[in-house]
Amino acid sequence: MEFIGRQTELSTLNIEYSRNESFVVIYGRRRVGKTTLIKEFLRHKTAFYFLATEELERQSMSRLADVIARTTQNPQLTHSSYTDWQDLFELIAQYQPNEKKVLVIDEFPYLVKNNPAFPAILRKAWDEVLKPHNIMLVLAGSFVGMMEKHALSDACPLHGCITAQMHLAPLSFTQVYNAQSLFFDSAVKQFAVIGGVPKYLDLFDSELPLMDLIKERILSTNGFLYEEPAFLLKNESVIAGIYFSILKVIADGNHKLGKIAATLGQPTSALTPYLSTLVDLGFVEKRTPITEETPEKSRKGLYFISDNFLRFWFRYVYPYKGELELDNMQIVMDAIAQDFNENYVPFAYEDMCRDLFIAMCRQNELPFTPTRVGAYWSSDYSDDNKIDIVAVDQQNQRLFIGECKYQGQPVDVGAYQLLKEKTAKVTELRKAFADYQVIYGVFSKSGFTQELKDIAAENTNLWLIDEDYAFFEKS
Repeated sequence: MEFIGRQTELSTLNIEYSRNESFVVIYGRRRVGKTTLIKEFLRHKTAFYFLATEELERQSMSRLADVIARTTQNPQLTHSSYTDWQDLFELIAQYQPNEKKVLVIDEFPYLVKNNPAFPAILRKAWDEVLKPHNIMLVLAGSFVGMMEKHALSDACPLHGCITAQMHLAPLSFTQVYNAQSLFFDSAVKQFAVIGGVPKYLDLFDSELPLMDLIKERILSTNGFLYEEPAFLLKNESVIAGIYFSILKVIADGNHKLGKIAATLGQPTSALTPYLSTLVDLGFVEKRTPITEETPEKSRKGLYFISDNFLRFWFRYVYPYKGELELDNMQIVMDAIAQDFNENYVPFAYEDMCRDLFIAMCRQNELPFTPTRVGAYWSSDYSDDNKIDIVAVDQQNQRLFIGECKYQGQPVDVGAYQLLKEKTAKVTELRKAFADYQVIYGVFSKSGFTQELKDIAAENTNLWLIDEDYAFFEKS
């Protein structure tokens, strides 16, 4: 797949490039597209790109010397032996001294693993060599915890140097869909399986049916993504064990801390540190109803797997590892056939609808300025009072109430009436946003009946959003 999205990040990098002193940190889970973003930014720029690996420090110095030799076209450097990082940074500074240059150190944590003093060494080089010679420094890494500890924390030697930082997240549904040639429903199903991680999108960029790709790329023991979650956790020095158990329980639809603990037979206090780690790593997200004034203290918080691929893997791969190891893939395909369209995709579709709503507001496709976007539930995410999307426009004192319908038939008037009845029953919403104008929205992957379209045409407070909406038009 071609380079898509990341325009905000590219803009930030170019702004930093125009500064006299620029030190940027880019981090995020592996395969999320950090290196692709960096390489796109480096087009037509004089740059030294160094990818750190798990090797001895002396070898790393030798490889950086090779990078400098190739960039400066000075092959003699490859025959020299270096024992001091400062000497290598001096070589970069001396090359075309009046020209702006970029030094990228990718997978920075490997250098820290080999030499814990490397951040201090780099700080000295920044102050004495790189910054005075107007060299833009970019550090990147896939070990989120280590990047936060050794590049971004107040206690690390690099504190105070950094001028910009980016925690790169997977691409959104709208970014992916607008770059694809898939029909809307096919795009929804694919995104429900692999989310917006660029590498996964490359693996699924094929004319093969989705289920064939799932069998080949995920369910096969030789598939590229068969052991991916284990690699992701290993990257963060987290031992699978209890983390895998927690993710499996959440993937099964248990979102309350108490329910997760009861299912695992553990006290809630014992699970809290593990959940906090998963949240910090970006694998799990804690959500609260939009009516909660202090979400961090709310007792209604629920835990969700924040990545579609991880949710898919822990729902359909992890429970069947024994069968898959024996090459019995059919039992998994049967489980997917029973559950995928009815339960799994609709849940993921809600998040996609939130993203669509935000994107349409941002592009002025919808006249709404959201300050908060979330959902509402009274006790559990599956309760009768659950509202899929609730958005607040504080500036204009308006409230958006949305329902997401993933079904094979056009949505009829009953969905709109039920949404209004549900909203009227929720006293918390009326209290929290007493004087707000309410706007209703219905999202549908299969369109709407003519009767509902006629009602919406006469009602400015009812918005219908499906693949035929202007935002989804394709040339």
